[in-house]
Order: sequence, then C-alpha cells, then structure tokens
Amino acid sequence: MSKSTLVIVDPATPLPPGTPEHAGRLRLADPDQPQVLVSDLGVTRGDGIFETFGVVGGDIQAMEPHLRRLLNSAVLLDLPELDLEALERAVRLAVAEHPDDELLVKLIVTRGVEGTGRPTAWAYGFIGEDYSPRRLDGIAVVTLDRGYRHDIAQTSPWLLQGAKTLSYAVNKAVLREAARRGAEDVIFLSTDGYVLEGPSSTVIIRTGDTFVTPRTDQGILEGTTQHALFGIVTDLGYTADYRYLRSEELTSADGLWLVSSGQQIAPIISLDGQQIPHDPELTQTLLKRLQSRDS
Repeated sequence: MSKSTLVIVDPATPLPPGTPEHAGRLRLADPDQPQVLVSDLGVTRGDGIFETFGVVGGDIQAMEPHLRRLLNSAVLLDLPELDLEALERAVRLAVAEHPDDELLVKLIVTRGVEGTGRPTAWAYGFIGEDYSPRRLDGIAVVTLDRGYRHDIAQTSPWLLQGAKTLSYAVNKAVLREAARRGAEDVIFLSTDGYVLEGPSSTVIIRTGDTFVTPRTDQGILEGTTQHALFGIVTDLGYTADYRYLRSEELTSADGLWLVSSGQQIAPIISLDGQQIPHDPELTQTLLKRLQSRDS
C-alpha cells in the first residue's frame, strides 16, 4: 500500500440546487503524479488555506473545529463559498484508504487558476514525522520577534493574521533561524512584548494549578489541540484560562508546552537557553488523553 493517499475534490464549492451528488466529485488520485496546474494561485502566489487533521487509530481528531477554522480562513481571504460537507468526506476517504495507527491528513484549498473563480481542493493523507523524541525528551525553543504589535488583527485585518494560509515562507525561515541558535522550535512575540504562538503550534503555560494560552484576538490561530487539552486539564482538576501573556511569564512558568495536531504535545525544557521546569509524568498523561480523545 502507498504511504500516502490523495483525494481531489472537484468542485469544492456547493453544487447548484437540485444537482444530484455524484461519486466523481471525490476522486482518488496518484500522489506521486502531477495533479495541480502550474498556473494555480496556490502555486504561484501561495493564495490558499489549509488544515491538518491528526488521526490516531482511525479516529479523526477535532474534525468540526478544524472545519470551522478552515471556514474562518476562507472568509478572511474572501474565497468563494466552500462545500464543507464535501471537504469533510474527502478527509474521511483519505483516512479510510490509509488505515495506519497515526496519520496526518492535510486539507488544502487554493483560489485556483487566476480568473476562473473555481477553487482547487484536495485531501492528502500521509505518515507524519516521528514526534516521539519531542514528546518524551522535550525541546529547546527560542523566542523571536514577529514584527507586529499584539493588536495587529484589529488595526490591520488585511494582513490576514489569524488565517491559516499556504504562505509559510516565514514559518519555515524562523525554524531555520532556531536551528542556527541551537533550538528546535520558536515562540513568536509581539513587538510590544506579548506571547503569540509557534510557527505551527499553540503555546501553553502552567502557573501553579492553572493552564493558560494566549488570547486569539491577537491575530493568532485558535488551537484545536489546545482546545482539547483544556478540556482534559479541567477534567484533571486544573483551571484553564485565556488571557494576554507577557513574555517574562514564559521563563517564570511551572511548565511550558507547544501543542499541535501533528506533534500533539511537546514540553519545552529550554527557552532562550534558560531551563524550564518539566513534569514528564504529567506530559505523558496529557499525551495519552489527547491521543485517545473522540473524533
């Protein structure tokens, strides 16, 4: 069996009223062969959006929150109306065709070929990176200035902060900078000193019995894994809170993690060269709960 699965969705927009749904709308394609036109705006401009679904034991995690976030990104980018039911079926088909225990499915929607008004969409299922070492041993992280104030989403919404777009050049550049500094990941800070997010993850800190994540009205993504984690920690008797976090709170925290659909949860053991307290037993408890959550 191939190590990846590709499902093309055509069209990705709602069918005209009265049009019967047809099997040809979702098409299994060869992921090792060309499928996207070179004139597609997702290729030439990075003009598109995506979501990545974690799959454990065949269960798709946080399906509805991911689809809601995709819809929010589509609205921010003024994309045509999307048929979320068809996109959901594409994700489920990718999982059904690839029954590995731990899988990632990337759902991508581009603006399509310029001038057509017809989005291009596909679901790509694949075996992701092995995050076991990060989850078990922890990671070294550096803080980097994102170059914006924390209120950028209110003052300049056209910068699309808070949309999950295909424009990931900066996200990759900061990881290369982290590697040059001897670290594995990054936490973005605003120019006025507030904690934002990682390039592909949400920041969680623990202070005493309270778990805190930055408020999303700072132009950062709402974390689907973070949302699930907060449900878990409250079940365990902790308090969960959303608020503005100052950068100095990171190094005074009793625990610090990056969470995402792929890696699930990775404890930060070093931040800008300073050691961070780490409770391996708590991290493993949270990881097991995250991986066993319902779809």
